[in-house]
Amino acid sequence: MSIKRRFWRKNTPGLDCREVGKVLQSYLDGELDDADAPLVAAHLDKCRDCGLEAATYDRIKAALAQPMPEGADPEAIERLRRFGQGLADS
Repeated sequence: MSIKRRFWRKNTPGLDCREVGKVLQSYLDGELDDADAPLVAAHLDKCRDCGLEAATYDRIKAALAQPMPEGADPEAIERLRRFGQGLADS
């Protein structure tokens, strides 16, 4: 996957929050190409808001990957899975 930048931003160094937001899930899943991944990483290092969003996605993804705890409400777990999938899809 590659980042599509607007024609007036192509010569501007770095990415803005909107550009990062569009590819954040792909970045976290390791699906960005070698040219774009460092740009996203650099933005996440300097932008507190985007960095927090990435950290939240990582925590949700890790929680969803864990086996269901004993005694956990299956409906609550399914709601959490749908919520996480909704974040990934948006």
